[in-house]
Amino acid sequence: MVGANFSYPGGDAAGDTAPLPRVGQRPAAPPPPSRSRALFGNPLFKGVGLVLVAVVSGLVWWLIRYESEPEVQAQPDPLVSGEFKYERVAGPVTSTDCAGNAYGEIERWFAAHPCQRVVRALYVTNAGEGARALVSVVLVTMPDPELAAQLKAVTDTDDTGNINDLVRDGTAKLPKAPEVAKGNYESKASGADVTIVEGDFYDKHKDDPLLKRVTTDALRLSEALRPGT
Repeated sequence: MVGANFSYPGGDAAGDTAPLPRVGQRPAAPPPPSRSRALFGNPLFKGVGLVLVAVVSGLVWWLIRYESEPEVQAQPDPLVSGEFKYERVAGPVTSTDCAGNAYGEIERWFAAHPCQRVVRALYVTNAGEGARALVSVVLVTMPDPELAAQLKAVTDTDDTGNINDLVRDGTAKLPKAPEVAKGNYESKASGADVTIVEGDFYDKHKDDPLLKRVTTDALRLSEALRPGT
């Protein structure tokens, strides 16, 4: 007679169930969380992480903006950036009435061709021993470049008059100032602008080549007469 089959606790490895815990024995405690899991789950660590992300994002944005924006270069001061150094002694005086500030043929020309603006100023420079010069600089803005070219052609012509310097019309009172209209004349046109320069030495000093260098160099002073400068 074949005996009954019995299953023993902890039976064989061929599919028997796991052994039952002993009576009174506590279940095994779950393993503690890993160190990395505990760290990343910490609210303090999360806050620090957000701050670091914000800092890095701000740094990247600043670098992109800094590299994309062109560097603004400081403009040179026209009073000291050429061959001679100048000091302004009168003006600038601004007007929209060019005809009222001119004489001779130029006055009549402006009556038929009104300007948009005229700015006048006086400067002095020491060009050498005994060679102190007074320079009148006038910046005229016409409605368009074509009229500016016409104005330059008229003022470049002898005996056609000019725009009054600030001594000639009595605006500036400078003791022993030379009559710049009797000295050297230079002009240039740039777009709708015309620059007119007249200059002469104090104390009847004579040096025509040097005076021409002074008045030619002074053409750049019109940059100091533009709006916003």
